[in-house]
Amino acid sequence: MSRLFGTDGVRGLANRDITAELALDLSIAAAHVLGETDRRSGRRPRAVVGRDPRASGEFLSAAVRAGLASAGVDVHDVGVLPTPAVAFLTADMSATFGVMLSASHNAMPDNGIKFFAAGGHKLPDAVEDEIAELMGQEWERPQGAQIGRIHENRAGQARYVAHLLEALPNRLDGLTVVIDGAHGAASAVSPEVFRLAGAEVVEIGSEPDGLNINDGYGSTHLDRLRGAVLERGADLGIAHDGDADRCLAVDASGGAVDGDQIMAILALALRDRGLLRENTLVATVMSNLGLLQAMEREGITVKQTAVGDRYVLEEMRRESHSRGGEQSAHVILLDHVTTGAGVLTGLMLAARVAETGRSLADLARVMTRLPQVLVNVKGVDKNRVDSDEVLLAAVREEEAALQGNGRVLLRKSGTEPVVRVMVEAATEDRAREVCDRLCGVVRERLSLGS
Repeated sequence: MSRLFGTDGVRGLANRDITAELALDLSIAAAHVLGETDRRSGRRPRAVVGRDPRASGEFLSAAVRAGLASAGVDVHDVGVLPTPAVAFLTADMSATFGVMLSASHNAMPDNGIKFFAAGGHKLPDAVEDEIAELMGQEWERPQGAQIGRIHENRAGQARYVAHLLEALPNRLDGLTVVIDGAHGAASAVSPEVFRLAGAEVVEIGSEPDGLNINDGYGSTHLDRLRGAVLERGADLGIAHDGDADRCLAVDASGGAVDGDQIMAILALALRDRGLLRENTLVATVMSNLGLLQAMEREGITVKQTAVGDRYVLEEMRRESHSRGGEQSAHVILLDHVTTGAGVLTGLMLAARVAETGRSLADLARVMTRLPQVLVNVKGVDKNRVDSDEVLLAAVREEEAALQGNGRVLLRKSGTEPVVRVMVEAATEDRAREVCDRLCGVVRERLSLGS
């Protein structure tokens, strides 16, 4: 049986995969698992519930709130807010847990449900599985005054904005910044906090109507942001995804600045202020080799984890590191947040530009991004990718031929019979040649018929 929870909650097509019935059952099961400690201590569990502005979030949020209240949980509905805001408010309000309804960068018809434990941290796999196993089981229903109450709490945005401003090391006076809200959860918060920090703000993608989230705007569609930056002569542009747990940037010439470059810039900013604990940055195995080379030159250690911001966060918490993230621009600043935080990341990036007086393009030159080719080889036995000796020997041979000026990564998909072959090299042609050869070996050695 496939696992209900994916890498970032439960996600799918709203009203087909993610139904009101599923949201109700899932929230009831979560109430029992996540509220158990409070109930044993004689306290009423409390949950913070937020969502992005997609239309399906209206009925799904109603189902989640109903399920939680029916299971004896007091609900604080904070409305439309970024995912990291819900995580922050879960901790700030000392809530038992938090719930966010969003499908992040996915198209509008999708939606999802994810939970935060007390303190605003993502749930371990084992706790998610416990929630899934409890769904649909009989349970004792509270009566009378034991039924949970639902409170609308619209003070959360102001508290989150204040928290972001408190985290800024310096103001943004003199900067012109274009903010692309993806017609998503950051549409109101991000422009407001940038203005309060002193920047002149140009807004695009900031008029959500429930149907237009991620539609031609946001971190997966940078063309409109580039155009606005060039048209207005802005210093930089910031693009969020639908729930604003990530951001990408463009410089004054419209050049894209990706998650690896953002992590490099912000790691150096922390180091220069003496705040990069153990001079270490945590990244995933998908980060570009150029990031590793740049950090080595700067005397910064890079620890790499499996793909997924939850694994980055686990390593950061385990070793008390202060900065980490993914190439996809989930950047975690653990001194201030417990998850990827797109608005805060954008603020910190703009603050570095203002602090140094250097352009974003100049700051991004700290690393040279090696050309990267990624191919998904479908219809293969992904479970043999780490054990087939012929394939492993082919990988070692290609890596040796790259002579330290590139790398090879083979990774199995978590949900499909797919092996992802990623190659970095000094030139794109060289990377593609190596990738093509290895894809051929994968197809030959891992064929489902072999």
